[in-house]
Amino acid sequence: MSDQPFRDNDSSEEPDDLPEELNPLGPEDAEIAEEIDLDDVTSMEGLSDLPTPAREDSGDIMDDVFSVESIYAELRGRAPETEMAPRLDAMRLAMDYLGDPAHSAPVIHVTGTNGKTSTARLVERLVMAHDLRPGRYTSPHLERVNERISVDGEPVADRTFVRVWDEIRPFLQMVDARLEEQGEVPLTEFEAMTALAFAIFADAPVDVMILEVGLGGLWDATNVADAQVSVVTPIDLDHTQMLGETVEEIAREKAGIIKQDGFLVSAAQQPSVAEILLQTARENSAEFRFEGVEFGVADRTPGVGGQVLTVQGLAGRYEEIALPLLGAHQAENAALAITAVEAFLGGGGKELSVDLVRTAFEEATSPGRLEVVRNAPVVILDAAHNPHGVAASARAVEESFDVRQLNIVVGILQDKDARSMLNIMREKYAESPEFDARLYVTASTSPRAIPAEDLAEMAFDAGFDEDQVEVHDRLDNATVAAISDAATREELDAAVLVTGSITVVGEARVLLGH
Repeated sequence: MSDQPFRDNDSSEEPDDLPEELNPLGPEDAEIAEEIDLDDVTSMEGLSDLPTPAREDSGDIMDDVFSVESIYAELRGRAPETEMAPRLDAMRLAMDYLGDPAHSAPVIHVTGTNGKTSTARLVERLVMAHDLRPGRYTSPHLERVNERISVDGEPVADRTFVRVWDEIRPFLQMVDARLEEQGEVPLTEFEAMTALAFAIFADAPVDVMILEVGLGGLWDATNVADAQVSVVTPIDLDHTQMLGETVEEIAREKAGIIKQDGFLVSAAQQPSVAEILLQTARENSAEFRFEGVEFGVADRTPGVGGQVLTVQGLAGRYEEIALPLLGAHQAENAALAITAVEAFLGGGGKELSVDLVRTAFEEATSPGRLEVVRNAPVVILDAAHNPHGVAASARAVEESFDVRQLNIVVGILQDKDARSMLNIMREKYAESPEFDARLYVTASTSPRAIPAEDLAEMAFDAGFDEDQVEVHDRLDNATVAAISDAATREELDAAVLVTGSITVVGEARVLLGH
């Protein structure tokens, strides 16, 4: 491998047994699991010191699987973004050492408060329909870390993940040493992960990188790339402890992905937010288009399992587009994605083939976003984790599901506005004439999770009655209780909604074997 490999790129309490129908492990899997000491597997202590020999020639797929998990544990051992001052110099240094893979392909960059991952996935589908090879980087993951880095619409293979990390790790260690010499924090978890994504995309290589910011925009590690098209989904309050207490402060951070001579495609925004985005675009001589002004959803017909759309783009009108995703917010994400690809492929002046748009969206997925993972009773997973997301989810649930009893399994992280989220759940579900709602408060295994008892007290403060709330310390118990209760309803009009955080949804997805 050359010194700059990517510069020239031509080429404690024992768990209760789960009911059989909820156990994701088959008999053979269970036997294997019994032989594994989970304390050893999940502990990160000492993993950062493990040697990482080249494994490309290994024929054992399980070696690669466990290697990916050990690499992720090593990454988790680095500083989180919350312990770092805003900076891009560290990422620029890493890119210098690696041969600048952040500029190995043109970029569509996505920021906003909600809808980033879904929009990025829809952009990916459209790019693939036009015979381009995309690399998509999103975060966080639901189940496995590979989900964050996709090539050709699929999570990067374990072997590639391991091989490229083995190749770049010595260079990142040199970057760490330089940073420490300067009195700075070594590369954080997200910075190192982002460097890995850029390296994988350069190695593939891909024709276009679709990057979702991790946090904010201006100082986000992904912002070492220069976006040809900057996409901004709706901006609202979230991560206020880091991005600012007002939507205007947050908008200024997120506007940082708009680049000189680029192209801004924005969702409909609050007037003060739109003004900030518009001003930033003008300062950078970037073209700009806003939903509700130059493009948007012209018509929408909800149906079973999705909706049919008419989207007015910049250069064309796209009718009878079947989108197998639920909710008005997903229709808006689809309009954003179409417009972003119009801007990317033809500067907004060239109409896309409606047949290609239909082909792109007909098999679109967005795991964990109003995803139905079980029927009889219906179980819905939705990763809404802030007030804006919970409100959008509630509108979609009412529109898309004909249910009376709704059992809500909810777990929320400590850095989220849990009280506002619970207030919206009380207003939209418990006080709605459409639902008989019940909360099953719980916590994921994340160390950032609000303990179930504390979350229950917040629910009472938000106005839930005591007989509307059940407390379960563990997610598996809460899920079993909610599904069992819904299954016994004679009217067959009950459903379960698992929501509140991406960690809760990811763990529930594994639990339900989806």
